[in-house]
Amino acid sequence: MTDPTPPVLQIRDLTIGLKAGPALVRDLTLEIAAGETLCVVGESGSGKSLTSLAVMGLLDREALEIRGGTIGVAGEDVLAATPKRLREMRGGVMSMVFQEPMTALNPVEPVGAQVEEVLRLHGERNAARRRARVLEMLAEVHLPEPERIYRSYSHELSGGQRQRVVICMALVMRPRLLIADEPTTALDVTTQKQILALIDELKARTGTAVLFITHDFGVVSEIADRICVMNRGDVVETGTRDQVLSAPRHDYTRMLVASVPGLVPPPARAVGRDVALKVDALAKTYGARGMFGRGRRVQALRPSGFALHRGEIVGIVGESGSGKTTMARCLSRLIQPTAGRIELEGRDISGLRERALRESRRNLQVVFQDPFRSLNARMKVRDLICEGMINYAVPRASAHARAGALLERVGLGRDALDRYPHQFSGGQRQRICIARALALDPSVLIADEAVSALDVSVQRQVLDLLASLRDERDIAILFITHDLRVAAQICDRILVMKAGEVVEQGPAARVLTAPDHPYTRDLLAAAPGRDWDFANFRPQRATAAPAHG
Repeated sequence: MTDPTPPVLQIRDLTIGLKAGPALVRDLTLEIAAGETLCVVGESGSGKSLTSLAVMGLLDREALEIRGGTIGVAGEDVLAATPKRLREMRGGVMSMVFQEPMTALNPVEPVGAQVEEVLRLHGERNAARRRARVLEMLAEVHLPEPERIYRSYSHELSGGQRQRVVICMALVMRPRLLIADEPTTALDVTTQKQILALIDELKARTGTAVLFITHDFGVVSEIADRICVMNRGDVVETGTRDQVLSAPRHDYTRMLVASVPGLVPPPARAVGRDVALKVDALAKTYGARGMFGRGRRVQALRPSGFALHRGEIVGIVGESGSGKTTMARCLSRLIQPTAGRIELEGRDISGLRERALRESRRNLQVVFQDPFRSLNARMKVRDLICEGMINYAVPRASAHARAGALLERVGLGRDALDRYPHQFSGGQRQRICIARALALDPSVLIADEAVSALDVSVQRQVLDLLASLRDERDIAILFITHDLRVAAQICDRILVMKAGEVVEQGPAARVLTAPDHPYTRDLLAAAPGRDWDFANFRPQRATAAPAHG
């Protein structure tokens, strides 16, 4: 007996390749029913995003070609559709939510007008009806004050609010298929939990089929009905959520599942007494002057203090807007703190002018979240790593030799010296950023969300690299993250920040297993996959109920 309800998405034997090059996706077959969430999981380069772009008809036809197979969405053949019909299908039949909402939104146009544009392009000519529909959708995705959000620009919204606007834009035409490509990767745990719950709620209400692309099995355990695991263009395993998480059949799947970090920290380490960085009553207030000399003042960082010892990794965790990055920018003197004292290797740098600050900068280096944006795309790796050393009068020949040695130390060969950043994967680029930060032999390294966008296996490699560098060089590391599971794997102590204030700090084992502050408990409760023991392929607690049947 045949199923009377055909799948919303049906892909058969899809093969995608580079023109005059190898196949990047091979013989892919999958389908998704109405009201179902299929999670496609795999590392960078596995073919996940290529598959989603093929479904949306967005492949770069200059570089890529579809060599075989079919893609059906709501009964229509996507590969046979004309460009005009594809434009009509996008938004009306199928929609996509991308990973980075800031690049998906126009910074010079209010977000309400951007959502309205979807309705206008799909034939709604009445401005009043468009506006009413957008306000309705903004309320449906649980954005506060829809009228205010409608008038706001993207830079005036938080990361979670921007992602809700992008989801609103994708769903405003009630599409049959929603593709979500890593939509929660860069979000803090509480916002991530809200976005996952929102997608689940909208799916249940509208019957939308969801293709959810991610590298995080913690997220998968929260939202998936079924799982498809991809590796280097091949589907290696499919099954229900519980089948794949509890009894993975393929070695690659077992590796991915076992790589998911847990919330239990390793045994405490002995840390030296030498203080590399001391912070006392550090504060930052932003003020905006109005027409008559008055403006809103925002206390982004309330008076905070801590000490960072040699050979110690201290984690700073909290939601977006909690003050983590403001703290890092003040410590590195990328912005001037309003008050407080920063002692780097015993020297107060909080009030130093740029000329006097220059010598101290070599002792404190930063690794940023996005390695692609923090590397000059026009410079070769050799020049990127050598630039700081040459600026500090290291002879060019010595700088080149040290650059090669640093690349080898971070797991890349010397042959990488003459290549450009775009020729590396995300994890490799982050290793280059770490090598560049180490070039001046700093005593303090600030890692600001340095692994948040990486695959779990690559993330594990970078965390191991940071830990080994700490042990070898006795370097002090300030590790900023929104992921408590990552903090548990590497941090000796943890500071929890909320609304610009350090609300709790202490040894990682105590903060993560017996937190004092309600906010810390809320963060732990929101961590994705906290009910699963991924290393042992089983639920964390016997009472843990599956999220889906």
